[in-house]
Amino acid sequence: MGLDGPTGNEGMRRRGCSCTKDDFLPEESFKSWGNYIQALQQTPRRFMDRVFTRSLDSTELHEIKARSQHEMKKTLSWWDLIWFGIGAVIGAGIFVLTGLQAREVSGPAVVISYVVSGISAMLSVFCYTEFAVEIPVAGGSFAYLRVELGDFMAFIAAGNILLEYVIGGAAVARSWTSYFATLCNHKPEDFRIIVHSMSEDYGHLDPIAVVVVCVICVLAVLSTKGSSRFNYIASIIHVIVILFIIIAGFSKADAKNYSDFMPFGIRGVFKSSAVLFFAYVGFDAVSTMAEETKNPARDIPIGLVGSMVITTAAYCLLAVALCLMQPFREINVDAPFSVAFEAVGMSWAKYIVAAGALKGMTTVLLVSAVGQARYLTHIARTHMMPPWLAQVNPKTGTPINATIVMLSATAIIAFFTELDILANLLSISTLFIFMLVALALLVRRYYVSGETTTANRNKLVACIVLILASSIATAAYWGLSDNDDWIAYVITVPIWFLATLALHVAVPRARNPKLWGVPLVPWLPSASIAINIFLLGSIDGASFARFGIWTVVLLLYYFFFGLHASYDTAKEAAENKMGDGLKKVEEGVKVSSEAQ
Repeated sequence: MGLDGPTGNEGMRRRGCSCTKDDFLPEESFKSWGNYIQALQQTPRRFMDRVFTRSLDSTELHEIKARSQHEMKKTLSWWDLIWFGIGAVIGAGIFVLTGLQAREVSGPAVVISYVVSGISAMLSVFCYTEFAVEIPVAGGSFAYLRVELGDFMAFIAAGNILLEYVIGGAAVARSWTSYFATLCNHKPEDFRIIVHSMSEDYGHLDPIAVVVVCVICVLAVLSTKGSSRFNYIASIIHVIVILFIIIAGFSKADAKNYSDFMPFGIRGVFKSSAVLFFAYVGFDAVSTMAEETKNPARDIPIGLVGSMVITTAAYCLLAVALCLMQPFREINVDAPFSVAFEAVGMSWAKYIVAAGALKGMTTVLLVSAVGQARYLTHIARTHMMPPWLAQVNPKTGTPINATIVMLSATAIIAFFTELDILANLLSISTLFIFMLVALALLVRRYYVSGETTTANRNKLVACIVLILASSIATAAYWGLSDNDDWIAYVITVPIWFLATLALHVAVPRARNPKLWGVPLVPWLPSASIAINIFLLGSIDGASFARFGIWTVVLLLYYFFFGLHASYDTAKEAAENKMGDGLKKVEEGVKVSSEAQ
């Protein structure tokens, strides 16, 4: 698809307002059945090209972004990003999962679980921040991984992050209905339509969740700055409610409830940490707003790190307040804070808690809607998804097509699917993505194509393999063993430490950050990899099975459509560059002097 000249621009405009085949599959491989069969026959060669082809920073910042035809408006400051971060994270997780984990998995030590999850999230925040400052585009982790790990890994990661957004949004929307019912003095299921002829897991239809998602869709489509203002106001109210819960909770605290602090042992603490990571999901949506930030080098670090510090502190205080108000075995699973206030004689406070939960979940849905649309927009810019989804509306400056498609999927899933099924699918995708981003940061700092020597590249690969292998071994032993034997950790942890030390000492850095960089490299990214993989070891096998099924679906789409569309687009862009006598678009695309 040519982007230069009148023909390319007219094609872009037509695709923005029509729904023909060329709006979705305009590439040469899909012009005819003969072309498509020929493309399928070339799948192995094309796949190897995409695996070893890495994008450039400049490509993501200029060439890829230009495929949306219209620029996103730069309207956000660090203040907006902090409130977007708070709005994105503090929602259903703290109000829904805390009670279940405290009562059945970790006891009052749930506060330690939040600390562990918070440390893992903070390490990931640092990695995201450096990428968002250096490559301030809407693609988030997809763009970062495309630059450092190549197209294929970026696509697998992007598919899982989109799954996490859709399922997370659906889970929050159904929780919204439950808390709304509580606020109206009804049971959580009262506002759902129960269809007895359908499966129990899919027969509790939730029309209110669909309406909420539709309202969020309208807000996200109209304006990013307008969404920011709404989020800002709602988050302020939410923070006031959280402060009320903390202060009122501590005023009714009973220290005897902390007498049995860790009833389920350290294993329960880490099992809770893996599940409670859901409560931190959402901050990555803020990194997708880098393209709309006025001063990314200043605003993104303050916005991301600041919001995560505030969020972690709030979670820990809320968890402590809950477990001090009630013995952990009496905590209610569905509405822990509301029931706890009733138990200490403050029944009126449950309405404030329900209202605060609704505010929190509304802002989570809004920020999630803004973030997931920008992910999909940037993926579509590379033609791994139909380019129709990459269009940015010239009036609103927002990706309307991508927003509507993502939220339609969220609404459909929220209408049918029970919350427990949705919640079980979330953390594994997120931890996998965050591990890949930390890995990509190590590659970014220690490898530059054409500059890093073969010997240093091989040493880098060996160190990364040892870091991954020792982390996976630690997580696997933790997840599969039922005893508290520490022998295996005495082997795997020192291997991780020595591999990271070798990377620090033996491999010279190939690149330093231009504007803002993660401190303590390689230790901090390596620790992020280890902790994320360790938490994966605490997730149940059914979640891994669902993760595997989704990955197979992604691979089928990629090999039959996404691979060929992105290959054609990259080659056509390279040919356009050769014709103009400009530099190559991507690493791995060789431009011979004869061709020029």
